[in-house]
Formats: sequence, structure tokens, C-alpha cells
Amino acid sequence: YSPTWKKQDDNFNRFRSQLTSRCDGFHKAIISQANTPLGTRLIYDGEKKKSIQINKDLFNTFLKGNPFSNKSLDTCAVVGNGGILANSSCGEAIDSAQFVIRCNLPPLENDYRKHVGNRTDIVTANPSIFMEKYGGLMGRRRPFVESLNVYGNSMLLIPAFSYGHNTPLSMRAFYSIEDFRSPIRPIFFNPEYLQKLAMFWRSQGLRAVRLSTGLIMASLALEVCNNVHLFGFWPFSNHPYGLAPLMNHYYDDRQTKKKFHAMPGVVHLHLGQCPPPKRPLKPFNAINPLTPTD
Repeated sequence: YSPTWKKQDDNFNRFRSQLTSRCDGFHKAIISQANTPLGTRLIYDGEKKKSIQINKDLFNTFLKGNPFSNKSLDTCAVVGNGGILANSSCGEAIDSAQFVIRCNLPPLENDYRKHVGNRTDIVTANPSIFMEKYGGLMGRRRPFVESLNVYGNSMLLIPAFSYGHNTPLSMRAFYSIEDFRSPIRPIFFNPEYLQKLAMFWRSQGLRAVRLSTGLIMASLALEVCNNVHLFGFWPFSNHPYGLAPLMNHYYDDRQTKKKFHAMPGVVHLHLGQCPPPKRPLKPFNAINPLTPTD
């Protein structure tokens, strides 16, 4: 991990070109009224024998256009929830990125802010969270909506069309947010994009049954950002420096499936503590960044 990380422009441009030609996440990762017209039949990416036809009610929940600007973003921080972020002092570095992506509704308040920041442009939410924490939104919905306040007016990205049971849950989340006039903006993954992205990674040798949220968001960031920085991605139980034991997440030790995906010289994976950035991330040189190898 000791060499200073250096972006390899040829690798970056080649990888981005492959992703764009195979997946086109810039235009197709998020469902919109432009890329998914009324009457479209969507095939669930997790249940390929199941589909849903887009009626007027569903269509009206979609974005009218592309959530990304026509111009590539300069710097993006994709923030995982790994225990390596605990006591990292990376909050300021994360918040200095032009665009910040977070995964699975992580806690940002109180003591966490110094280490993980609080700026958010996109935060993902697995519908299983709506079941586990909020009773499937079948009862009181205010606690769910109020829990989103920490993310401000960011986009809330939900895989509403990955499995059939996700759709009604996701619609209840959408309408709860609308009813309580929350500033957060629900958007939905396009299952066609997720299928194409899974095929792309299989062609790269990845044999996972399902892509992790972190890998999906890092892949999307590579298409929409010129410099991609990863924080909170370290799939081992010990810190790379000093070998201190780590919790699975920076906020708890709940175990999940662990995978590691290498993109040498393409994404900047930050490890160790982060010094205060002297300027916004372009590029930001963290202490002891990692250049993965195949």
C-alpha cells in the first residue's frame, strides 16, 4: 500500500469507455420519463421471469430527465460504510468532493460527521431497510421521513424494480416522502442498466450472484466523474496499517458478504487517516492510498 497513488489516464479512459459502450449509465442508470416511456414493460433484474408494465401512476413517479448534468463532474467521492472509516478524520476530504455518493442510508450525525462528512448528493436505500426499520411503511411513516432529514435535498436511489416485492415497498416510500413534503428526491435504478452492468462485470471475471451496492455506485461514478475517490471500502477485519481490528461498518459490527474488486489506477481507494484537504479533491493525496493489483 506504500507507493503514492497515481491516476493512470490510459487505464481510466479505457475502463470508462468500456463501461459507457456496454452500460451507458450516464443516460440509463436512473429511470426517467425520457428513457422509460409510458407503457414500457420492465423486466426485474433480480427476477428475470417477472416483469411490470409502466402505468400512469408509476410513470408519474419517474424523473422527467437525466439527473446528471450534460458535463462530466470533476471529482466524486463514493463512500462505503466500512469500519476503516472509523476515526479516519476523512469527513472534510469527503465533503470537499464535487459530488458525494453514499450507500444504504448510513448514519451521519453526531460523532460520525468528522470521519464520514455529511454532504450527500445521492444516497442509496435497499427496500429491505424499509421492512426492517419501518415495518414496511404500513403504519406510522413520519419516523422514516424524519430519518432522511440528515441527507438534505439529495437524491434517494432505490432499486424499486429489482424484485417484485420491492415495487410496492418503494412506492410507499415515494408517497411517504411526497406526503410529508420532504426535500429528498426519490429516484429509481433502471433494471436494464443493472442487468447490463452485471454482464459487464461477469465479462471481467466477477462471479458474484449479485453486484454489491458499492460496486454499482463506483461503476456509475466512473462514467459521470473524471476523478473517482473511494472511502470506506476495505473488506478485511484488520486495518492495513497497524493491523488493529475493525468493525464491519463504521457504526456497527453487523456482518455482510465481503468481496474485493480491483481497478488499478482507475479509482483512488483511500486508506488510513485523511489530512485536511487544502483544496477540493482534484486529485486529493490521502496518506497511504492503495493501488490494488489483479
